[in-house]
Amino acid sequence: MNGQTKKWFSRIAALLALVAFFLAAWRMFDKNGEDSGILNANGRVEATEIDIASKIPGRIKDIFVREGDFVTSGQTVAVIDTEALEAELRQARADLQKARNSVDIARSQLAQRESEKRAAISVARQRDAELENMKQHWDRSSKLVAEGAISKQEADDDRSRLLNAEAALASAESGIAACEAAVITARAQIKGAESAVEAAMAAVERIQTDISDSALKAPRDGRVQYRVAQPGEVVGAGGRVLNLVDLSDVYMTFFLPTKAAGRVAIGSEVRVVIDALPLYVIPAHVSFISDIAQFTPKTVETAVEREKLMFRIKAQIPVELLKRYLTQVKTGLPGMAYLRADSNAPWPEHLQVKLPK
Repeated sequence: MNGQTKKWFSRIAALLALVAFFLAAWRMFDKNGEDSGILNANGRVEATEIDIASKIPGRIKDIFVREGDFVTSGQTVAVIDTEALEAELRQARADLQKARNSVDIARSQLAQRESEKRAAISVARQRDAELENMKQHWDRSSKLVAEGAISKQEADDDRSRLLNAEAALASAESGIAACEAAVITARAQIKGAESAVEAAMAAVERIQTDISDSALKAPRDGRVQYRVAQPGEVVGAGGRVLNLVDLSDVYMTFFLPTKAAGRVAIGSEVRVVIDALPLYVIPAHVSFISDIAQFTPKTVETAVEREKLMFRIKAQIPVELLKRYLTQVKTGLPGMAYLRADSNAPWPEHLQVKLPK
């Protein structure tokens, strides 16, 4: 090996040593900020989105808000045309009145059947008294005919009248039974009519609820992100009309590798720096750590593969802070999330909280 070749080998060895040095330094000091005590990751500001949808099918009559408008909880933001429902309501109310009239008729019939029953009872008592009188006549006639005081024809007539009285009493008792059955039927008719009233009332209440639901209201404070439909369009049940962003529930979503995620706990402090506002540092806290890894390799057999596992983390921005800067809150902005590996260590100067005045 001549001198020129040795010189080239020396230079290559020096270059490889320099590369190894820089790789070691990068792993030691950068490595997602772990060794410096600060973990960091790219993220994006997000917020809870709410779809305001129609519960009933129908034509959109009007929408009262535009994209970007702020709305408050309970505010009517759109209405569905209720002309058909109003007609159904009128019919349901007519059916309800008809059912109530049926109850009155059934009660009147019950009163009539009860009166007929009382009359039948009176007739039966009368027939019972007549039968008792006929029995006494027959007792006397049977004795007198034996003594020859009266003719056998007269005794036979008394016997016939006794049998007629017994038949009349049986008929009167049958009338009482028929009247009792009629009373039971009338009471059942009342219950049926009352059930029809309840069903008609339920139909009225359902239609009134549908009419009330035709006014679409914001479920909470927020900002209209976009219109899904426009006035005049027909939507089905559950059809979306507006998309709302809940500005009281804003957070940054980011991912950390296995080793870094394992050092983060729920409630840990976070500092958020948005690319569009690099001069400001926003405080937040960890509100969610995924229990399932993302970007997982098909097989995890080596330490290198385990390093590829990423866990989704959410950093929640305080509600009080969001309310203070409500008009400035924007979603979809990218930025950086910073976490302290040691919760007792102080934040560095450039990550101290700094907010717009």
